Amino acid sequence: MNAVHDTLARQGLVRPLNGRMLAGVCAGLSRRFGLDPRIGRLLFVLILFVIPGSQILVYPLLWILMPAEKPAFSPTPTTF
Repeated sequence: MNAVHDTLARQGLVRPLNGRMLAGVCAGLSRRFGLDPRIGRLLFVLILFVIPGSQILVYPLLWILMPAEKPAFSPTPTTF
């Protein structure tokens, strides 16, 4: 599974930390293809009307396969 996550991350297909509605799949796809996330979500819903039921299978699969974006920095714990 790590190989799949690494491959998708190299291609820019990651679920962003910010701008998620549910899992960040539409936001990640929109970012990868240079679209506004709202447009990506709208296209996702429109495709649902054209091919009913397809997103019920595709969305959870992408949720599992697309890695979450890693934070830009890693906060270090403060010890006193």
